[in-house]
This record gives sequence, C-alpha cells and structure tokens, in this order.
Amino acid sequence: MAKYALVFHGGGMPETEEESAKVMAAWGAWMEGLGKSLADPGHPFGASTTINSDGSTAPGGGANPATGYTLIEADSLDAAVTLAKDCPILHSGGSIEVAEALDM
Repeated sequence: MAKYALVFHGGGMPETEEESAKVMAAWGAWMEGLGKSLADPGHPFGASTTINSDGSTAPGGGANPATGYTLIEADSLDAAVTLAKDCPILHSGGSIEVAEALDM
C-alpha cells in the first residue's frame, strides 16, 4: 500500500465550546473510521511563511495556505480520495489536496 498525504486548506474554526466538541467528535469518528488506513493523524497548522525560489519570503502561506495534514495508506490515489471524501473539513468550507508520498 502507498502512503498519501491529505493536506487540508481552509475550513472554519468553531465559535463555541459546543460547536468545538461537535467538530472534535466528527474528526475522531472520521479517523476511527479510517481504521488501519490511518498512518498518522497529523496536526493542524498555525501561522506560516512561504519561501520563494529567489529567497524572498511572504507571510501567510500564499493564496491557499495549508491548515493541516493527515497521512493515510491506500491501494491507489482513487482509494485515497474516497477515504478523504468523508473528512469533516469539507463540512466547514475547506478543501483537501490528496498526494501520494513517494518512497525515495
């Protein structure tokens, strides 16, 4: 099985403790549902800076900054996309970039 990085973009933050508890429960249920496919639950990201090829830097991570990641294992890119489609970030306006992590 190959590893795939699910890179999260956007999404909203809960405004109340009750909403936060619901969101955390949804993430927990999604990750539990991944079962053996979950390789690394990952982490949310905080502030970021982009380093450009000329060495200049830009705060904020560019036009569509990454907001977190999870690593999964799947038989194919299509299978990884199917696993990602139930991710809670999609319910809060976010998106997911799915990319195979190549062995080097």
